[in-house]
Amino acid sequence: MSAKKDAAPGFSKKIQNAWAMYDWANSVYSLVITTTIFPIFYNALTMVKDDDGNVVNDVVTFWGMEFLNTQLYSYVLACSFLVIIVMSPLLSGMADYAGKKLSFMKIFCYTGAAGCASMYFFNPSHLEWSMGSLFLANLGFWGSLGFYNAYLPEIAPPEEHDKLGARGYVMGYIGSVLLLLVCLGFIMGIGSHLTKWAFVLVGVWWVSWAQPAFRRLPTNPFGHRPEGNLLTQGFRELRGVARELKGQHHLTRYLGSFFVMSMAIQTIMLMATSFGIKEVKLTTPELIIATLLVQLVAIPGAFFVAWLSGKWGNVKALGACVLAWCAVCAYAYYFATSKEGFYVAAGVIGFMMGGTQSLNRSTYSKLLPHTEDHASYFSFYEVLEKSGLVVGMFGWGYIEGFTGSMRNSILALVVLFLIAFVVLRMMPASHRGHLAVS
Repeated sequence: MSAKKDAAPGFSKKIQNAWAMYDWANSVYSLVITTTIFPIFYNALTMVKDDDGNVVNDVVTFWGMEFLNTQLYSYVLACSFLVIIVMSPLLSGMADYAGKKLSFMKIFCYTGAAGCASMYFFNPSHLEWSMGSLFLANLGFWGSLGFYNAYLPEIAPPEEHDKLGARGYVMGYIGSVLLLLVCLGFIMGIGSHLTKWAFVLVGVWWVSWAQPAFRRLPTNPFGHRPEGNLLTQGFRELRGVARELKGQHHLTRYLGSFFVMSMAIQTIMLMATSFGIKEVKLTTPELIIATLLVQLVAIPGAFFVAWLSGKWGNVKALGACVLAWCAVCAYAYYFATSKEGFYVAAGVIGFMMGGTQSLNRSTYSKLLPHTEDHASYFSFYEVLEKSGLVVGMFGWGYIEGFTGSMRNSILALVVLFLIAFVVLRMMPASHRGHLAVS
């Protein structure tokens, strides 16, 4: 594997803006599909309630087996992450070696958008095929992010990573809220029968607004020219990354903390709406209010965490974020039993959400050694994140299925955040202050 110190092409504001625009494009999946409209739609079709809002029946049949509806939901997402874990390292190694990062990013983008659009045909009588649309959409979204994130160290100097990463998340929040309001306008103004069209709009929006990134991002910034077997070289790239990671204690310990952190953060984000529906008994308008609250406070939250990292350093700022996540989980377990309590928890989660994710990404980009193989390094990052998600989603679903309540799953998340904080504190002292840029 090459580890040259050659710089990528000159940093261009137009390229940076196009890169951030991809967050504007794909974040509608996170908000409309995984957070708002689809979870409400899915629970409405797969769950029976009485007049008081109590769940009468939430059991569904999937390939002859019975699951709680949200348990099945978490398992399908977890399976899509397993596929990404298998594919990502191979494709990322091939992307670095052959300069195909942008091509793979496009493939996953179009796959995800097609999965979203195909949710129009969702039918609870045929869950085996209907859940396939969710599987494809999630595969495309998370699969494209690995290649998208790998561009960060190639298009901006290290001192700009925090701010540029935060700008991307903010663009995502603004764009996704705009489309959500459009979808809600159609659904509430004309009728709920138009709900399925929201999924089509997500696919169209995603593909359309991804085009600026696809036009401007460099296809092969280091001019790699593959020779020999592409598949073999992809594995060779990954072995080289693994060898380089062995002696870098600051990087391996950071990744260990990130792995545990991902189990908790992403699980919260994916299951929060279902928690509000089943445990707090929120109505659809109340869920919409909570979602818009999350998006509203996420924008200042992302900039605040970026500012905090500039004052305290990345690792100390991340440690503070982890403790805040731990506190909000404990609060949700005890106090998110009413809509007011849920709104408070949602506000804190929204404030911490984008800033923590953005800071994780930019911290990792700063810790990387001088290399041309950014996609291979970020594949490790993505594999750890998805592995954490698999454990988190299966764990959440198992605890809910075993105890009959999502509330019990929250306690496990408190433990995970505490472990992530301890591992983060184990990083060498030189990297626990103001993060050094190597």
